Amino acid sequence: MLWKDSRRKPLFGFTLGLAAACAVGAAERPEATADQPVAKTVKLASGVQLQYVAQGYNDGIPVILLHGYSDSWHSWDRLLPMLPQQLRVYAYSQRGHGVSDRPDSGYTFKDLSNDLAQFMDAMGVQSAVLVGHSMSSGVVRQFALDHPERVRGLVLEAGFATWKGNPLLEAFWKETISKLEDPIDRGFAEEFQQSTLKRPVPPEFFNMVVGESLKLPARVWKAVFRNFMAVDFAADPRTITAPTVIIWGDQDTFADLAEQQKLQAAIPGSRLITYAGTGHGMHWEEPEKFAR
Repeated sequence: MLWKDSRRKPLFGFTLGLAAACAVGAAERPEATADQPVAKTVKLASGVQLQYVAQGYNDGIPVILLHGYSDSWHSWDRLLPMLPQQLRVYAYSQRGHGVSDRPDSGYTFKDLSNDLAQFMDAMGVQSAVLVGHSMSSGVVRQFALDHPERVRGLVLEAGFATWKGNPLLEAFWKETISKLEDPIDRGFAEEFQQSTLKRPVPPEFFNMVVGESLKLPARVWKAVFRNFMAVDFAADPRTITAPTVIIWGDQDTFADLAEQQKLQAAIPGSRLITYAGTGHGMHWEEPEKFAR
């Protein structure tokens, strides 16, 4: 009943309830998964196969981490070891990304939201805390609108109030993404990932995320970006009711403060947390703080 009660308190019931649940005696919990999660594959009801990892106590609070554009579940490599075992954490590579399936179509927020619902079904998860980074802030917002009863809380990291009509995104599409061809140039992938950073990250981690970006063929880069540019959440009359935390780095070159303020205004009771001196990926640059 913890979550049913906490949802009446827009933010603090969410965060304090989570902290209280994590403090429950670990000795009474069932066996946890290995410290280093092992990647597995799940076939969704649609037939699409996704690669994922899971960690934490089997009966822990379910938390699902969804990566940003051109990334994979490895986007969370720096964060996963810092999360408590009392959380049952899942991270998966969305369709088209990492080594998950790359179907010819199905790259709208609605499609990715449906994948999330089917992933939860496959894992036996009725409801979860959803964490969406950048692109996936849109995926979890879509899911929260379509399946409010399955959302215990939202964490929107480096999100956008809306995608349609955003001049920065439109320019990026016109000048860069629309012109991509196979094979993707490594220099482009390095420049793209570097542009998201303000603070340095370990070289091996940076090389890994660049490698993950290179796995996407040009058609997936284009299909994903083209589809989410067409979305206007402001035109949706429905309101998100889940407790929501918005996390933003004040050196983000993609999503500015105005976007965060619009996002906050669109979600009643949400709270904006700003990371000073941090770029577009707070869980990359400050994983310890993000874990807390």
